[in-house]
Amino acid sequence: MAWGAIGFDPVGKALVIEHDETGPAASVGERLVEHGFELHPFRVLEDPSDPVCTKEFPDPAGYDIVVVLGSPWSIHEREPIESWIDREIELVHNAHRTGIPVLGLCFGGQVLAAALGGEVTRAERPEIGWYEIDSDQPEIVSSGPWFEWHYDQFTVPDGATEVARSEVSSQVFRAGKSVGTQFHPEITAEIVAGWVVVGREELTRLDINPELLVSESVDHQVDARQRADQLVDWFLD
Repeated sequence: MAWGAIGFDPVGKALVIEHDETGPAASVGERLVEHGFELHPFRVLEDPSDPVCTKEFPDPAGYDIVVVLGSPWSIHEREPIESWIDREIELVHNAHRTGIPVLGLCFGGQVLAAALGGEVTRAERPEIGWYEIDSDQPEIVSSGPWFEWHYDQFTVPDGATEVARSEVSSQVFRAGKSVGTQFHPEITAEIVAGWVVVGREELTRLDINPELLVSESVDHQVDARQRADQLVDWFLD
């Protein structure tokens, strides 16, 4: 099903790669629709607990932009997702190579980095929660705070420009028309509330208060949406 602004001819078609039902495009998707894009979601996994995917990936040639969203799975420890991760990386590589802009968010940013020759490794420590970042262009990519939930990190591919970083990992890079982030600009308080239910045991192990994480997400939601809009506008520029 395609999603677009009702009553308007779309300015373009956006292929949105969702890895499961818990990771929608949310704020980023809404901003793309406001710009006139028609969203075409492709869900990799119908069951979030089953990492096997045998379905055929779309051909990016039929789209104007590609958005790759987050995932609880790991490119660094790829065995569980070996049925599809190479095909997704190839899709992103082909899109970028042929001039189709790619926006990769968190896991999607790692996919973009890998597709362009970067590496994905385990980070020194996880980043889960709201973090300020060091941005070289804060008027375009805000210093945050941005929401993070990741254990892995990407290296900036050769020829790309790092735009922002944290104490732990690179946070934003741009390669031509494509942009990768390590944080989740698409996040909403509702999404965080769902994630903490699934990840409560994980958060407890890391001494992170799930209720506080949701409360902070509610507090940040309005400003976070403005920052996400600014990021999407920059990607489309």
